[in-house]
Amino acid sequence: MQDVGGIFEKIYRKAALGSQNSYDGYVVSSLQNLGSEYEYCFRIIKNHSKTFSLAASLLGREQRNGIIALYAFCRTTDDIVDRNPHNRKALLERWKAEAVGFSPRINDPVSLCWAETRSRFKIPRNYIQHLIEGVESDLRKQKYQSVNELIEYCYGVASTVGLMSIHILGFESEKAIPYAIKMGIALQLTNILRDVGEDYRMGRIYLPQDEMDEFGIKETHFSQGLVDENWKRFMKFQIEKTRLYYEESWEGLKYLSGKGRLAIEAASCLYREILRKIEENGYDNFSNRAYVPKREKWMLLTKIISKKAVGKWLKK
Repeated sequence: MQDVGGIFEKIYRKAALGSQNSYDGYVVSSLQNLGSEYEYCFRIIKNHSKTFSLAASLLGREQRNGIIALYAFCRTTDDIVDRNPHNRKALLERWKAEAVGFSPRINDPVSLCWAETRSRFKIPRNYIQHLIEGVESDLRKQKYQSVNELIEYCYGVASTVGLMSIHILGFESEKAIPYAIKMGIALQLTNILRDVGEDYRMGRIYLPQDEMDEFGIKETHFSQGLVDENWKRFMKFQIEKTRLYYEESWEGLKYLSGKGRLAIEAASCLYREILRKIEENGYDNFSNRAYVPKREKWMLLTKIISKKAVGKWLKK
């Protein structure tokens, strides 16, 4: 993917500096026996993302709990912005202090599990701050003028999740960082393409204005749910670009641990299927929210696992 305006270099530098931000030494031994709290977090991921729930099931207990806690932390952050009509900025500031601080609330399962996960896997503090700052931008920014602005937003709300995930899953080299960033961008662009209608009804247009101008897309496309030839061409372009991010990110799977590699490959392959569903819906992402049925997810997951098993057998 061409680095227009040096945006990727800027993001990579920011992420590299974030990885050097010292973990602050929270003592994990003070947060043992959180079985019921992790069950609570598991219900969050199960209810909100079947895809990531399936992918997490491929992991061992500690890593699975870590990913579950990370998802619950991210969901809580999103909900503060999207589901709280009052005092959102103040609530987000309080949550940020709690998320990077030393005193989780003992009556909050997400806070407790996130504190343990952050401690156990030494998740850099800067990544947590970058994510919350990215989510917070939804409070003040509803439109994006350029591709670079959108990519920077995707880093904040999604690539940071990828960077925290590889700390949980285990990675062999800092070379994994740019690929985790691109994976996050691919996943967030998929969300944006899936949720065009829903986001517009919330007053947001994430698709960049410079690209919309290039394809003759007006705000009336959003307000009227207009799926004309311009919109179809525009969606084809966006889907092709997003698939390219997936393909480039998969080159970094080799830097992850075995089970972590399988889980990330499964999650990204399952999520990428949403793009195909948008195509099957005739590019109408105003009134038809694309989703992958559970049966198709299981079939694809079985195919991925079988392919890995055959690959291991052939290497013997």
